[in-house]
Amino acid sequence: MHALQELGEELVKLSKERLAKIDIADNLRDAVRDAQRMPGRNEALRRQMQYIGKLMRDADPAPIRAALDAINGVSRAETARMHRLERLRERLIEDEHVIGEIATQYPGADLQHLRQMRRNAIREKELNRPPRAFREIYQALRELDLGGGRRLNDDDVELGEEVGDE
Repeated sequence: MHALQELGEELVKLSKERLAKIDIADNLRDAVRDAQRMPGRNEALRRQMQYIGKLMRDADPAPIRAALDAINGVSRAETARMHRLERLRERLIEDEHVIGEIATQYPGADLQHLRQMRRNAIREKELNRPPRAFREIYQALRELDLGGGRRLNDDDVELGEEVGDE
């Protein structure tokens, strides 16, 4: 029971956007939202957390734990995906021809915007400015990967590195 209540506490700590991504029962989602609105540590919040723990007994904790781990970047698959996207970003900054690979992998990608972010990232590095565009490139690639585009796999990245290095 304590483990379920702790899982409920993790749900309460999530932002509204992240909570919306987790598949949970509507009554549990409402209870979590109510707890998020309660200020500080008080008796009402303690009772609400106990109620969330009670609702968690009816829920399957495994998918909730997996979703929380993915959100927190704990899962191996999520970490591997993050590293693939980081390598793709590095290759994109080094070689503009990687844009063609991105266009192939993600037909709906805004290539003009990626080119502009690439130029900005290069300029930022030259001028020793904070890496804002560098981070924006990662976010754009992440949205493409999570969105309707085809997901990258290790073969795509390794193949692309060989092509880009030649």
